[in-house]
Amino acid sequence: MAIKNNVMIVRQKLLTKLIELWKEDQLVAKIDRLPLELSPRNAQPKGRCCIHKERAVWKYKSLPLLGYDMTDETDELTPLSDYARRALERDRNLKENIMCVIDEACSSCVRINYDISNLCRGCVARACALNCPKNAIDFNKETGQARIDHSLCVSCGICHNSCPYHAIVYIPVPCEEACPVQAISKDEHGVEHIDESKCIYCGKCLNSCPFGAIFEISQVFDVLQSIRRGEKLVAIVAPSILSQYKVPVEQFYGAVKAIGFTDVIEVAQGAMDTISHESEELAEKLAEGQPFMTTSCCPSYIEMAEKHAPDLKKYISSTGSPMYYAARIARRKHPDAKVVFIGPCIAKRKEARRDECVDYVMTFEEIHSVLSGLGIEFSEAQTYEMAFTSIRTAHGFGQNGGVMAAVQAHVAGKLQFAGLQVANLTKKNVNLLKAYGKTGKAPAQFIEVMACEGGCISGPCTHIAYDQGKIQFNRELAKR
Repeated sequence: MAIKNNVMIVRQKLLTKLIELWKEDQLVAKIDRLPLELSPRNAQPKGRCCIHKERAVWKYKSLPLLGYDMTDETDELTPLSDYARRALERDRNLKENIMCVIDEACSSCVRINYDISNLCRGCVARACALNCPKNAIDFNKETGQARIDHSLCVSCGICHNSCPYHAIVYIPVPCEEACPVQAISKDEHGVEHIDESKCIYCGKCLNSCPFGAIFEISQVFDVLQSIRRGEKLVAIVAPSILSQYKVPVEQFYGAVKAIGFTDVIEVAQGAMDTISHESEELAEKLAEGQPFMTTSCCPSYIEMAEKHAPDLKKYISSTGSPMYYAARIARRKHPDAKVVFIGPCIAKRKEARRDECVDYVMTFEEIHSVLSGLGIEFSEAQTYEMAFTSIRTAHGFGQNGGVMAAVQAHVAGKLQFAGLQVANLTKKNVNLLKAYGKTGKAPAQFIEVMACEGGCISGPCTHIAYDQGKIQFNRELAKR
């Protein structure tokens, strides 16, 4: 989450309410009334046309939090309680898609990208109309101002670039604008659709949507029900947790234990394996004459290369991510337990699908709602000390430059190389990486790639803003 906004607050509020009902064993009995309680009759709708629309949005936003999406609705009269009952009865959430769009909430974005403002002076040059390839611009006979026929306009932007007064404005669709790989677009009904054959699960669309219409498919209730059934679950927690709370991290681990987890293991412990293996692999590849190697820790980057830059794949390290190694540490220690990764990333859900040692993924945003919904206070939680102390550079994986710094420290005095950080998978950076793969040339021998601007601490599913998280992370990292 780059900045804090009301969309995130609303999402966390709804999940917290659902977990409160689960705790009281009233989820099925009371969930149907929840939209009415959240938007009572006399309340003023916020951003919706009426209170009834707002209630419908509450209902449909509950579906992905229960592990479903809009495609699961075959009958509009099916109550939320039916979905809640099925969520509590299933063994595991196995939906193919990772993300979804709530069509009831996706209704306020423009269908056009360019329009003419009242800054138009009706000038003699008329460059906008003369350069339009579709003849979509004419002029008001009374005022002389230009106007666009949107039935003809193809949003090419030529008029925007031609106007000397900058009177033609570009109107973005935030989710489409944010997506670095053009994986989201409107369907025939004007509702955004995510093409998972293109999606890299970076989460940029989720946080850019001003109406909170984009969700990931949650596994929270699968985890909670496993705990309620008495199954053993081990939490493996990403290093970026240092950015999330102004309490000692051992206090957070104690709170996670209080949820009902059998054990808590730091993913930083797995990062130590990543450091050693990646360092060795880099030395081998450079010795063999390979011009450069990129990191392999960011699952969004791996998805990007797989789906959009196949030429780049041979330059990606084959070393496993810290989650990969931490999950195996957890399996060895608790062979009969389920493993739950806790982190700030949507793409980890995709990585977990390929890893037989990871059963579930929960985000920082979700774990925050779980702690709130269950009423677990840090001040009351017993601290939980790690049996294994991870090195400081392993914790540093949580922010951009962390992998680079760890490898440099590991090979100090043995290997020298030029490094480059690519933090933030924008359209520009995606094209840059594609070029490296196609040409086999790069300005550095070791390239660290992270989908998020500040690394994992600015991930899409953190529960505090990046600027606050960065300060907190560096403060806690200094203590390691």
